[in-house]
Amino acid sequence: MKSINVKNLIIGFQAFILLTSICSLKNSCEADDSSDDSSSSSETLVKQEINFLNGRQATNDGNYRLAIEYLLKADEKDLINADAYNLLGYSHRKLGVNDKAFDYYKIALKLDPRHRGAHEYIGELYLKKNELEKAKEHLKHLDSICFFGCEEYDDLKETIENYEAK
Repeated sequence: MKSINVKNLIIGFQAFILLTSICSLKNSCEADDSSDDSSSSSETLVKQEINFLNGRQATNDGNYRLAIEYLLKADEKDLINADAYNLLGYSHRKLGVNDKAFDYYKIALKLDPRHRGAHEYIGELYLKKNELEKAKEHLKHLDSICFFGCEEYDDLKETIENYEAK
């Protein structure tokens, strides 16, 4: 009996839900707009979302080069996805391309100044560059964002404590 890859099943299900939602939206708008532009923009949105989901999965799997390929495709026209920029930064950092990682984290934070993941990861990257004070600035941001605490704050705090203990 074949085993089912749960991750692929989840990605497929997410894409199906997204496609269904977009089709419903398109059908509800057809009475207002009979142009073919809505069809091509719907297809573009689906492709961008599928590329983002595949990029996120590749990041989770540790396949950072593939993740970058998918995430760049996802952001070709959707330039406001802070999560995609955060994952691009993360993937570049894991590959040791730190200058690009900084650029992507900064874009993510410009789009969403309260993006917890971007604050955590750029803080970790500052530690790699021996810039403790800048890492602590991002820890302070997380402290104000995570009123009741959050994993990103805890992780960056622990990383800073380990760095200081060296």
